[in-house]
Amino acid sequence: MKPTLFVLAAGMGSRYGGLKQLDGLGPNGETIMDYSIFDAIRSGFGKVVFVIRKDFEDDFRTKILSKYENHIPVEVVFQSINDLPEGFTCPPERTKPWGTNHAVLMGKDVIKEPFAVINADDFYGRNSYETLGKKLTELSGKTNEYCMVGFRVGNTLSESGSVARGVCETNDEGYLTGVVERTAIERINGEIQFTDENGKTIILEENTPVSMNMWGFTPDYFAYSEDYFKDFLRENIDNLKSEYFIPLMVNELTTKGTASVKVLDTTSKWFGVTYADDRQNVVDKIQALINAGEYPEKLF
Repeated sequence: MKPTLFVLAAGMGSRYGGLKQLDGLGPNGETIMDYSIFDAIRSGFGKVVFVIRKDFEDDFRTKILSKYENHIPVEVVFQSINDLPEGFTCPPERTKPWGTNHAVLMGKDVIKEPFAVINADDFYGRNSYETLGKKLTELSGKTNEYCMVGFRVGNTLSESGSVARGVCETNDEGYLTGVVERTAIERINGEIQFTDENGKTIILEENTPVSMNMWGFTPDYFAYSEDYFKDFLRENIDNLKSEYFIPLMVNELTTKGTASVKVLDTTSKWFGVTYADDRQNVVDKIQALINAGEYPEKLF
């Protein structure tokens, strides 16, 4: 059974401004998502599911989905802050989405096979999809065995400012034991560093694995997520800024020994439009990959 690619495309880019998911960055107006879909197809994925907001469905179908006809089956699901389990009601003053793992839950009715989860506005690179697609194919029919792509931190930095990254901790077998969110990571005088909560400067080794929200799950993950979301809501429903993130769910499952998460190494270099100044950088990097033969001039 071929794995599915699940694309989280419901968010707005607050720091960048506008719907950066629809921003054409390739030579023929290709979006970052277009490159993700292209990489997924050639890495053996069999279907793509997008989670979006209902209010930009028409724009999304016109500008994005029409490109993939005859290339790969596509489905769309919707994330709404009012989509909560029975017995819960969204506070009327809440405007913030419930987070990435709530978005993942929106796929539970259409995904029945191992699936990858990615951000719509991150360029992950060919090798990361090949690595993840291969692992997910091996997980077909299994439960409680998940994975994530651990990008080498040196391959994920922005030239326009510091970045926040989930620094991964692993055991000797390469399984995830924890993800610690670190803010303001940047390269200073050749060294990758951040300041911890005690004000101490911590140096990260170049190949330290970090999470870029590129996960691999089997369908049993949905049931765990539904159950834990209820616990999350009982504690946080009145906190208007609370969010149900994927690492929160993963941490719950791994610390209790319910599931394991294999951290997969990749040689791919991540890039994305975190800041407005990143845009031209991304355009140039995509063109460089085209010039090197990694991608055709026109994808679809």
